[in-house]
Amino acid sequence: MFVTNGTVFMPSMLTFIGIPGLETVQCWIGIPFCAMYVMALIGNSLLVIIIKSEPSLHEPMYIFLAMLGATAITLSTSIVPMMLGIFWLHLPEIYFDACLFPMWLIHTFQGIESGVLLAMALDRYVAICYPLRHATIFTRQLVTHIGVGVTLPPAVLVIPCLLLIKCRLKLYRTRLISHTYCEHMALVKLATEDVYVNKFYGLLGAFIVGGLDFILITLSYIQIFVTVFHLPQKEARLKAFNTCVPHISVFFQFYLLAFFSFFTHRSGSYIPAYIHITLSNLYLLVPPFLNPFVYGVKTKHIRDKVVKVFFSKDQA
Repeated sequence: MFVTNGTVFMPSMLTFIGIPGLETVQCWIGIPFCAMYVMALIGNSLLVIIIKSEPSLHEPMYIFLAMLGATAITLSTSIVPMMLGIFWLHLPEIYFDACLFPMWLIHTFQGIESGVLLAMALDRYVAICYPLRHATIFTRQLVTHIGVGVTLPPAVLVIPCLLLIKCRLKLYRTRLISHTYCEHMALVKLATEDVYVNKFYGLLGAFIVGGLDFILITLSYIQIFVTVFHLPQKEARLKAFNTCVPHISVFFQFYLLAFFSFFTHRSGSYIPAYIHITLSNLYLLVPPFLNPFVYGVKTKHIRDKVVKVFFSKDQA
């Protein structure tokens, strides 16, 4: 690392500030974040184990839910240990190259989570709009292809972001990152060089992965609601609507926080940094934390299996 006129040439180490303006209370902020992380680990692990161990749950909707749970575990684990290391252990430093791997993990699994939400929306669309054809459309082979389809594109699309940072950006105004984890734009904004290409590709990748998913999910639920409201029986309408409530809840909480974090990084200089960074952390923690509660409470089959597991243990 070389320093010239206040400019750092290819810093070997980066230092996280954490949440700017709240450094003195970060140790306390870490407590609810840690609690949410532990609950997310327990809840999502339980979901995955139950769905895997129960043959009756080996259906597309539950398979996608297990994928969502596994994604949530990986995504939250990619940020929380690093965050708590900053808050509690005062370990804010990370090697520049080592920062690129968690960056790849975070943005890849953000894309995978978005793709799984799209797969769940399409599953509900076919189940409600074409119920007699659901079993023939959502075959095991198609589910496998969807699983590969929502995993590979984000993993591949994020790689150029890392290469553009590593190969194009050599001069940095500082090695201090106003964040709690390795985020693409947080690192790009440290560079003193022209970052137009980095920003453009980041925007393009976000639209290809998250933007298209958001549009397709929205269109799917619009069509679902149109179909549901045309059902002749009130009971059938309520039943169909209730099956969509968990998905819609997760959909809104994921994309509202995602859009806030995304646009704030690019044009939200008027928003205090501590609000932006806090909500960026919540964006990656709230969905994994709430998923088990949303699906465990609203999905009868899963709720029954959870009760059965704990009831059997009590009887033993």
